[in-house]
Amino acid sequence: MSFLKAEWRKLAIINYEIDPNLLLPYLPFGTELDLWRGKCYVSLIGFMFKNTKLLGLKIPFHTDFEEVNLRFYVTRLEQKEGLKMSKRGVVFIKEIVPKPAITFVANTIYGENYETMKMSHQWIENENNREVKYTWQKNKTDKINSIYIKAAKNLSEIKERSKTEFITEHYWGYAKQGKKQTNEYEVTHPKWQHYEVEEYKIKTDFGRTYGKEFSFLNHQKPDSVMLAEGSKITVEPKSKIQ
Repeated sequence: MSFLKAEWRKLAIINYEIDPNLLLPYLPFGTELDLWRGKCYVSLIGFMFKNTKLLGLKIPFHTDFEEVNLRFYVTRLEQKEGLKMSKRGVVFIKEIVPKPAITFVANTIYGENYETMKMSHQWIENENNREVKYTWQKNKTDKINSIYIKAAKNLSEIKERSKTEFITEHYWGYAKQGKKQTNEYEVTHPKWQHYEVEEYKIKTDFGRTYGKEFSFLNHQKPDSVMLAEGSKITVEPKSKIQ
């Protein structure tokens, strides 16, 4: 049985090129950085969890909620039946949600780095385009962080071997559990479609949200901005690499 079933919808994806050496302290045992044409990326992603079920059950008041995360991309080479298989996955610097119970479960069972914050979202659609906005606030005295994207109304296919395909086609999650241990889990979903981005605004204090080492992103222009529709997903039970 899948650990979690849900829908991930309206994924606002903001990508920044980064010095790979900055990510080495976060790199889980047994993985290596996954580069796109020699470039290393982190992605700031806001989206909605919809119709969430934990072990097949809907938990009251925990089915629909926002998430914003900062993640990077890795691969893991695995020997299976004499053949080498490459697993492409993601590592989360931090995942922000508005529900304390979700933070507790994810941090306890999967060893992730979730944090609970006040959050909101807004979806607007008209005849010509759509607007998506996600906000989060660490403390009442902090400024509100936000991701805003205005995009085409209609969906487009993601081109093969494109940067958008690279960013969205990672099907494993890895969480560092120490120098010699990693949690691994599979995330399943079909290939996504996306909306062509027309306009965006990013108001985020990366240092306050994700740590001082990421403060430089406050002043760095994104390399690319994407809006994916998403789909139904599953998160499978974890295994340990050690």
